[in-house]
Formats: sequence, structure tokens, C-alpha cells
Amino acid sequence: MRNPFLKKQVLVTLCASLTVGGCSLEVGDLNNPGLDAIRETPTPAGVFSVATGLLIGNRAGVSAQNGYVAQLGILGRESFTLDPADPRYVTEMVRGTLNPGSPAFGGSNWNAPYANIRNANTLLSMVDKVSGLTDAQKEATRGFAKTIQAIDFLVAINTRDENGAPIDVGGDITELAPIEPKAVVFTHIATLLDEAKAHLTAGGTAFPFPLSSGYDGFDTPPDFIAFNRALKARVEVYRGNFTSALTALDESFLDLAAPLELGVYHTYSTSSGDATNALFSNGNIIANPLLVTEAERKLTGDVDDRVTRKIGTLEKEVKYDDAIRSTYEFILYDSASAPIPIIRNEELILLRAEANIGLGNIPTAAEDLNFIRVTSGGLTAREDITAANALDELLRQKRYSLLFEGGHRWIDLRRYNRLETIATPDSVINRAFPLPSPETDARK
Repeated sequence: MRNPFLKKQVLVTLCASLTVGGCSLEVGDLNNPGLDAIRETPTPAGVFSVATGLLIGNRAGVSAQNGYVAQLGILGRESFTLDPADPRYVTEMVRGTLNPGSPAFGGSNWNAPYANIRNANTLLSMVDKVSGLTDAQKEATRGFAKTIQAIDFLVAINTRDENGAPIDVGGDITELAPIEPKAVVFTHIATLLDEAKAHLTAGGTAFPFPLSSGYDGFDTPPDFIAFNRALKARVEVYRGNFTSALTALDESFLDLAAPLELGVYHTYSTSSGDATNALFSNGNIIANPLLVTEAERKLTGDVDDRVTRKIGTLEKEVKYDDAIRSTYEFILYDSASAPIPIIRNEELILLRAEANIGLGNIPTAAEDLNFIRVTSGGLTAREDITAANALDELLRQKRYSLLFEGGHRWIDLRRYNRLETIATPDSVINRAFPLPSPETDARK
């Protein structure tokens, strides 16, 4: 797969303290004084390198065995990870409470997004100072940076939920950023996306730097707006602002005539220096067998097409104990270079259905739900979708359409207070990641 990032992996690290989400250490970089020059006297080339670095930082940890997709998959009981070298995948993530002192488990999904948010702040500051870029190029860069920031903030609040997260992360080390409530964080994300849209609208017809192949079709400011609006729709659905969500969807790339896979992706490759998709052929990760046994069958008796596309059968059972065992694996990532969706057309159709359910427009929602049933699942359309069962149908379709793509099952069940439906007698349901210990310790 084409990868324009090789040899350009410039990730500007601005915070040397442990409390990555809450403070900034304003000292010169003694090991690499060139970074100070990049910030204070930026060049177009420096701007382009930092912009490229944002895409690399944005995918950090997404595909790791203990990363965003796999960890949220465990919490939503899509998957289990049975690593003989680390029992915490079960003892902490399935049968215990998440440990805030462990950066690989309960304290994860924090340092990387906040480091990238800071890098975006650096880029925005550079754009204000740089010479040699047109006003349109500067606006395009601002719109890009704020959209990426919104994605990173979404990772932080999707994982922390009611525990909240800091948003004012550019302050001095002596003034730790407050931990803001979930609603405030979501408002901040929505504002970033709206500001980004305004910048992109004034951003001309081309970005002054290349995007990855995961952005093919969305790699100009006008097309990037459609991606930005798709993210805004997801955020507004999460906030329960369903009318605003429908407005954003109208400006997104939602299209019933387009492939369901159309969208924006994190990209990977096996090229030297690049990251691979570690979810591919990972023998430690197994699929929850309930995904197969609870899947709807066609009239022929065959299982939902999404199961056969995404789940394969192992040669022999993998077992932790009698309660955690499976003969299934995930096959939706078919190579070490397989991309991982950030957001795609299939989700947008389901978000439109969800927004219409929230507004009581059940017949309209049913049209989208049936489109997904038929087109993605190979199932027959339902004629009995009502206000009483529409949400159940939506969650079923989202479960299989967005399976193992980014924690959608866990997030959706939590939003609708249904996490207890995946509880078992020997498991603990974790509703949110805790704030990492360095964050809480710094505030004592």
C-alpha cells in the first residue's frame, strides 16, 4: 500500500512531564535544539512535516494488541485476548477493575492522544507564524489540525466517559488543566469540528502537504469537509443532538449508492520504518463465540454475511478456562497492511437510523436499518420495526456492521445503559477507563 509517511515521521514532543494530559513543560529541547527553531521560526517544510506527523500520531496504539480496538473489543465482549505472557488481559480487563497505574491497560489510551493534541497545537502556532504559505493553505492546515485534534479528544473521552478529561492542555506546568466533565469535553470536540469546517471552507482546493492513502477521496479541503461532518454526526449522536446529527450527515459522504466501505482509514504497511496492523493474524486474540451463536440466520439457514466476512474458524479451540474459550478468530484484517476504519459509509447510514429513532421517525429509520440488513448482512428486510423494537434492531446491526473496528459495541451499550446485557457471573463490567495515576497524583 502506498505510504507517503516513510522517512517523515516527525512527532514533536512538547510535554516531558508524566502528566501528559494536564501540563506543558516550557523548556528548550536540550537534545534536539532544532525543535525550538521549528516552533519559533517555522518554515513551510517544517509545517508539512508536523502535519504529516499528526496522522502518524493519530493512529498510535490503534492496532496494538493492547490498543484501542483490541482493548475496547474486550470491554464490549467482542473479543478476548489470551496472552500466556500477560494474564491481565483476563484478570484485569475481564474479571477485574482497570488499573490506573498501568499505562498498558487501565492507564492506556491517554498519552498518545494527548501528545498528538499538543503536536496539533504546535502546528497551529507554526501556521500563525510561517511565511511562504498562502492564506488558503494556512486555513486548510488549521482545518486539518483541528479535525485531528477532535479525533484524539474523542479517544480520550470515549475511554474515560464520566471520569472526564482535560481540554485546556496548553497551559503552564504550574497550572494543571482541570478535568472537565464528559459533556464539556464533547462540546469542545463539536466546537473543534465546527471551527475546522470553517477553516476548510476557506482552505482552497488543495492541502499543501500529502495525506495518507487512507484519505483517498478526502484529500482536498472540500472533500475533507465531508469527513469532518461525518465525525460531527457521530459526536452529535453521542450527545443526543439528533437533529444536529442529521444536518451533519447531510453534509457528509453518506451515500446509499456508494460502497459501504467508503470512508477514511488508518493505514499500515510492511515497509521499513512503518507500522503494521498488529490485529492481523494475532494468535492471542479470539472472537467471542456469542458473535456466531447469537447472529441472525437467513431464510436458507446460513449465518449473517457479516459473520462469514469477519470471523473465521480456528483449527482447534483456544481456552483460558471453561468460561473463556473459542474456536473463532477475526479475519476482517486480512494482511499486516490492512487499514482500520476511522469512519465509513456503513456507520453513517446507521447513525442516520439512530438519529431518526431518537427523533421518533421510525419508518425512516427502518428504511436505513433494512438497507444494512440486506446489503451488508444478506438478510431479509424486516416489516415489523416499531418504536418498541427499533433500538434493539439498531444495536444488533451496529454490533455486526462495526464489529472490531473501534469499540463501538462497548460505547453503544454504555450510552444506552445496556452493559449489563453482556455481564456474566464471573466477569466485571468496566464502564470506563480510570484517569491515569500520574494525572490524579499530580492533583493531590
